[in-house]
Amino acid sequence: MYKVFEALDELVTIVEEARGVPMTSSCVVPRGDILELLDEVRDALPGEVDDAQDVLDRKDEIVGQAEHQAEQTISKANLEAEQTLAEARAEAQRLVAEAQAHADRLVDDARADADRTIAAGQAKYDDLVNRSQIEADRMIQAGRESYERSVADGRMEQARLVAQTEVVQASHLESARIMDATADEVTRQRGECDEYVDGKLAEFADLLSHTIRTVSKGRAHLRSGAVPLPPAPEPASAAPFDYSA
Repeated sequence: MYKVFEALDELVTIVEEARGVPMTSSCVVPRGDILELLDEVRDALPGEVDDAQDVLDRKDEIVGQAEHQAEQTISKANLEAEQTLAEARAEAQRLVAEAQAHADRLVDDARADADRTIAAGQAKYDDLVNRSQIEADRMIQAGRESYERSVADGRMEQARLVAQTEVVQASHLESARIMDATADEVTRQRGECDEYVDGKLAEFADLLSHTIRTVSKGRAHLRSGAVPLPPAPEPASAAPFDYSA
């Protein structure tokens, strides 16, 4: 490039020092020197200038090739995107199906556990009711026998006292007291039996309520996220009733 600038400076100098043509703005310059300097300028220009000119001459062709390449790239990208999207949809559908199947299995397991818990509770309830009924019948029978013995004793005592005129009134009072005491004892024992049965039924009601809450929580966990259900708690064992009172 230095030679180019030097040759241009010489051309400027030659033109400035050239002999002018009278009555015009033209001048006379040595043709050979000018051509020689122009050749030097042409030879000194770098090859990139020619390459740039070639690029300018082939501008439309290069732009067309670039546009064609861009269209091919975009088409390929769209095709790959559609393929990726289709694969993603298929994978999502597979995951949804697996999740649904897993949720169905969890629901079935929860229902089976709930059915087993309810069946066990029903069996315990039936056993408790049967044992309570048997105990109630035994207590009622014992009360009746005690009542009958007391009545028999009262009648015997009444018959003995009837023979004694001076104590007839006292015998009537004692007989009434014994019969009232017997009736009160039977009533008390029956009330204790009813209270025992009611307490057992209340424990079973608590067990059923806790079981229903456990099943409800399990269903809520299944709707929010697959989580295993906790085992149903065992009912608290009641202390044996003291019938000696």
